[in-house]
Amino acid sequence: MVKVEKAMTMLFETKTVGEHPWRTGTLNLPRGPVATPVFMPVGTQATVKTLSVDEIKAIGAQLILANTYHLHLRPGEAMIARRGGLHGFMHWDGSILTDSGGFQVFSMSDIRTITEEGVEFRSHLDGSKHKLTPETVVAIQLQLGSDIMMPLDVCTGLPATRDTVAAAMQRSLRWLARARQVERPDGRFLFGIVQGGLEDDLRRESAAGTVALDCDGYSIGGLSVGEAKEDMLRTLEVTVPCLPADKPRYLMGVGTPPDLWYGVARGVDMFDCVLPTRNARNGQVFTPQGPMNIGRLEFAEDDNPIDATCDCYTCRTHSRSYVRHLLRAGEMLGKRLTSIHNLRFMVRTIERIRAAIDSGTFQAEHDTFLREYLRR
Repeated sequence: MVKVEKAMTMLFETKTVGEHPWRTGTLNLPRGPVATPVFMPVGTQATVKTLSVDEIKAIGAQLILANTYHLHLRPGEAMIARRGGLHGFMHWDGSILTDSGGFQVFSMSDIRTITEEGVEFRSHLDGSKHKLTPETVVAIQLQLGSDIMMPLDVCTGLPATRDTVAAAMQRSLRWLARARQVERPDGRFLFGIVQGGLEDDLRRESAAGTVALDCDGYSIGGLSVGEAKEDMLRTLEVTVPCLPADKPRYLMGVGTPPDLWYGVARGVDMFDCVLPTRNARNGQVFTPQGPMNIGRLEFAEDDNPIDATCDCYTCRTHSRSYVRHLLRAGEMLGKRLTSIHNLRFMVRTIERIRAAIDSGTFQAEHDTFLREYLRR
């Protein structure tokens, strides 16, 4: 098991080039530095679906995400803690961020009840009753051994009335204040979550209240829930300037290839999304010319790699024809190969973004990428 030293005092060191919002930085975490901007593969149940930890390392992932709600229900945080936390359980020596599970709980409107104390719900697995509070959510994540933890917040879908959004935002702030009171060892970081829907003034109010609680980093929640792309981008433009420049900014649940560029252009440092692997399992693969359905008949005898510019195992080893055959035959290897490719595409995109920022060519690279990717 990897020995974890005391975390560095400064969680985030950032380098901004010029007067632009985009920047590169370093998250100084107990298990090593993480370069930002960063894309986090989603490992909901302590696994990135179909892939081994060696394959995740090979695609260049620095930080992965797991889900508190799912792991609390199965196999349980106590069992995971007895095995050295998620790092020991998974045999992953990189960093791990865990979300609070709030999104999953609040999406189950027919089997949960929200009070000021917390949320009571029935397990989607066996119907058993459970209760999460701001305090217990942090305690669960401490047992999981998370490097970065998310607090319990109130998620609202869109559309929603202004009163509903405002009440959820204000309760999230009260819950965050309670979560901040839970004692944590050094090197276990807690982010705040900014809510407020698409209401500019509520976003600013939420950001001000969250920043006043002096969190280790700041997440932007409540987006990518059905709103138009222009609304998401406008909300980022309102919210990000309200957050401290010396703390990381995390856009939760957003992460198509263009979204990485859109988010970084507005000052975001961290991203996660299930879409790259979910779409991969259904045969959609990313290319510089846009997403491509590898299951189409036109690829049945295509001996080219998915992407000739890609250095992933799939593109170095197998043809479009072979990958298509595996998917159509229902072979698990096909889903693994497309997942490897899509995650490596996301990591390569982030690497390209970091290089462009450092070289002062971000805007030109941004325009080039989107022109090519969106033309398909």
